[in-house]
Amino acid sequence: MIDKYRKDIDKIDSQLVDLFKERMEVSSKIAEYKRENKLPVKDSERERQLLYKISEKAGELGGYSKILFTTIMDLSRSYQNKKLVGNSILCDKIHNAIENTEKLFPTKARVACQGIEGAYSQKACDKIFSLADIMYVSTFENVFQAVESGLCEYGIVPLENSTAGSVNQTYDLLSKHDFYIVKSLRMQINHVLLTKKGAKFSEIKEIYSHEQAINQCSSFLRSLKGVKITVCENTAIAAKMVALSDRNDVAAISSSDCAEQYGLEINKDKIQDTDSNFTKFICISKNLEIYPGANRTSIVFSTAHKPGALYNVMSRISALGINIIKLESRPIIGKDFEFLFYFDLESSVYSKEFEQLMFELENQVEGFRYFGSYSEMH
Repeated sequence: MIDKYRKDIDKIDSQLVDLFKERMEVSSKIAEYKRENKLPVKDSERERQLLYKISEKAGELGGYSKILFTTIMDLSRSYQNKKLVGNSILCDKIHNAIENTEKLFPTKARVACQGIEGAYSQKACDKIFSLADIMYVSTFENVFQAVESGLCEYGIVPLENSTAGSVNQTYDLLSKHDFYIVKSLRMQINHVLLTKKGAKFSEIKEIYSHEQAINQCSSFLRSLKGVKITVCENTAIAAKMVALSDRNDVAAISSSDCAEQYGLEINKDKIQDTDSNFTKFICISKNLEIYPGANRTSIVFSTAHKPGALYNVMSRISALGINIIKLESRPIIGKDFEFLFYFDLESSVYSKEFEQLMFELENQVEGFRYFGSYSEMH
């Protein structure tokens, strides 16, 4: 019996495909009419009336039919936009970047990093560039500013951690500054507790570290009694503070490299909550550079404040077979309950599906911005 039902489904699906093709052909003719008469692609009143009629006709399947026809109309608008707009400014920019970027990622450059020698950003920089002239700055925003102003060719900032989550400050800076991501690095992080040589663990009264490192070592810190936790700008700065202090009862959550760098000793090793503790760093540039093998893309956009707005974009990404690696939402400053949505996508920059998605987002999605396409190192 089920074989008969499946044959019925196959027959209906074949009819649906034929009708879909016929509908898109008519949609193409409508696009030509709109071009000749200078009419916009989107007709909200027409779409609302159509959805109401279809929902009424579908009866108890009204909700499902609304989702189906919302998607169909979305595809129709995309098809019409392609007919009307023609070439995509963004796609042309991406093609030019692919053609004009060097085939090998640079081995040396002037790079901005937050913190001081021994910081995790510096370690990430050394993994991305074999020979870097590092300019240390005091904040993540200073990194972006150094790149924007041309003081540095590149900048390194942390974006997210597998234990503590996203670095919200970095996400907030993404939409504020003019830059592109050209490379990312997924680096394993091992936190250690550094003290002055000879200091006893039982006598520690205060621990310095960066907020992210503190979050990543929360279980260890909860086990301590009567110990003050002090947040500072960077894990390397925390180590330097211990080294310069005249106290023997202070410690820093930092890296093992900082022990040698600042004349300290490792009092406790591997104090992070899990051994599977990774931080993603991004390398940013003022110029759009797309190197061979780029298979990740970062974008941001906002949506209309109505049900289904985000779903419509995500369903479009899914329909093109593009994988969403990361989705992060951040509130839009000055607007109540409105958000920016940051996406990391997995797709070859050379694929037709990727090009189609960039075209559709560029022309149809509010506040869309392309941050670049790149590969990730491990």
